[in-house]
Amino acid sequence: MKKILFSTAVFTASMFLAATGFSQTKTPGVTKRQEHQQERIANGVKDGELTAKETKHLEAREEKIQADKKEAKADGKVTKKEREKLQKEENRTSRAIYHQKHDAQKRH
Repeated sequence: MKKILFSTAVFTASMFLAATGFSQTKTPGVTKRQEHQQERIANGVKDGELTAKETKHLEAREEKIQADKKEAKADGKVTKKEREKLQKEENRTSRAIYHQKHDAQKRH
């Protein structure tokens, strides 16, 4: 189970990296944070700090950010308001990752 969760987290992280590598990124700050947060999730899985349910929830949050970023870029310009929204989502997700990694729940 541990290998499956770790593999899933690594695969998801690599998909984010691949998706951002082939497009012209106008949101480098958000992209960098996504990469960093994917690493934090993968490390949490590897170290047993995240349960399967927690990992699934955090990955869903990251996928939402990716979808919102794609939507913001759809018209060819990411506005200040769209950037602020993405930053706010990243901040919330960062806090959620920290909270889930440091709560009393451990994977069995």
